[in-house]
Amino acid sequence: MKAVFKRAVPYANDALNLPVADVDSAIPFYEQTFNFRVSRREDTPVKLAILERDEIEIGLAENGGDPTQQGCYFEVDNVAAAYEEIKGKKPGESDLEIQTYGTKSSRVFFVVAPDGLCYMIGQPVD
Repeated sequence: MKAVFKRAVPYANDALNLPVADVDSAIPFYEQTFNFRVSRREDTPVKLAILERDEIEIGLAENGGDPTQQGCYFEVDNVAAAYEEIKGKKPGESDLEIQTYGTKSSRVFFVVAPDGLCYMIGQPVD
């Protein structure tokens, strides 16, 4: 069973302008790990690749930003299925944690890309 990626919420300003040093070398990680596909490329004003999966899009851009300070929260419909798909194994009890922001809580896990961007993958808890 594959998880459906429903929403991408950037930690900073823009999920379509996430900083990477080299777009071309970053793309394979996103294709292999998250099952994204490239939907569009641009070369001006900066080199950019728009990646999509299910209901979300993200953009990797050579914009000079610091990737270690950015990333996204990916909301999924089934966090255990997402973990198994991305990590290649079923989650154990300690692999998923509850994170609360304001009045909303999610079961989550984290993935740090080789480019330094950090992603929190989660499913809201009712």
